[in-house]
Amino acid sequence: MKNLFTSINIILLILTISCVNHNKNENNGNNLTKTIKQQKIEKIQISEKTRGYSQNSVFTPTFIKTISNKDSTQIAMPPSEWEKISKQAEALDLSKISDLQSPTTGRYSDQALSATIIITSNGVTYTSASFDAGLPPKELEALYNTIQKPKNKQSKTP
Repeated sequence: MKNLFTSINIILLILTISCVNHNKNENNGNNLTKTIKQQKIEKIQISEKTRGYSQNSVFTPTFIKTISNKDSTQIAMPPSEWEKISKQAEALDLSKISDLQSPTTGRYSDQALSATIIITSNGVTYTSASFDAGLPPKELEALYNTIQKPKNKQSKTP
């Protein structure tokens, strides 16, 4: 009888320890998800340039500002558009965008504008490697295409 009681206690102890470890692992997964969701995109900038031409566009939750050589335009950022853009940026591993390889090299001989995307998130600035305008690395393609759409609809400000 004593052996049976000891065996039952050991089994209950093992099950209890197993359940506690399982709950800790689930909590760690939830904390990781919360950390990823807390990444806040503050600003996205795209710079495209070659000899004699430069264009910088800055996207924030409130406005889109574009400077082409000396001309400057600014429009209000629609909240739905900012949401699309920030979701695309949040989907990226920002710490690795500087290592992404461009699929083409036309920017080396002025066949294409040299483009760079700069993302500011939680006070930290992440800069992509340069790539040919219009032909970003596949990891940046969705974000690049999303930010090109509202930029093309701008009108000049007084």
